[in-house]
Amino acid sequence: MKGLGKFFLVIVAAMMGLLPAQAQTKAEADSAYAAGRYDEAISGYSALLKKGESAEVYYNLGNCYYKTDHIASAILNYERALLLDPGSSDVRFNLELARSKTIDKITPESEMFFVTWFRDMVDLTGMDGWARTGVVAFVLLCVLVLLYLFSSKVSLKKVGFFGAVLMLLVVVLANVFAWMQHRDLYERSGAVVMDSSVVVKSTPDESGTDLFVLHEGTRVEIIDNSMKEWKEIRLADGKIGWMPAKAMEVI
Repeated sequence: MKGLGKFFLVIVAAMMGLLPAQAQTKAEADSAYAAGRYDEAISGYSALLKKGESAEVYYNLGNCYYKTDHIASAILNYERALLLDPGSSDVRFNLELARSKTIDKITPESEMFFVTWFRDMVDLTGMDGWARTGVVAFVLLCVLVLLYLFSSKVSLKKVGFFGAVLMLLVVVLANVFAWMQHRDLYERSGAVVMDSSVVVKSTPDESGTDLFVLHEGTRVEIIDNSMKEWKEIRLADGKIGWMPAKAMEVI
């Protein structure tokens, strides 16, 4: 038992020792970024991301790459930050700024206004934000149901009933939105072209017909991930083709 106790003490001490080191690494990376030592900051932020994903760290890393004119890497990290924190206006602004420096100017396919509105609703906050919204709405739902059941006044019963219906709708939508973001986060199909230029083919083979050329920083959606060396991709404007997997990096 004494040996087991010493073992747990060693583990706890090691964990306590790791926390300051991680905090110091983040502080050092931030300090390097503030001082304009972007290569040093890139190394620090990259090391942090190996320990776990963070929207803030991806955002800072994207800023470092942007400052050093590595636009494709900046876009990749802004996209990853946006997956974790879709409601961030700062990330969206910097992503659009980086995209404005890419060669390919792709006009997205038109869609019905309510589809765009629905997408904007889903991206108002992140998965954790929708989870918190769902919990709060559920608590309010319970309170309003109790108000409806036990209130003696008709006016309060109406408030309880209609309020409960509204909160039930919020609970359902919050769970649906959180599930959609969970799916996007763990079933990633987006990718960014990392090569300076790549020829998109009609078939997954170098002998296939050349369809069009893409340049670094362009976002694509992988629609066929069954092959290792080649991926079938779709652009925002609806164009489809095959490109080498090594020319892109999954968001």
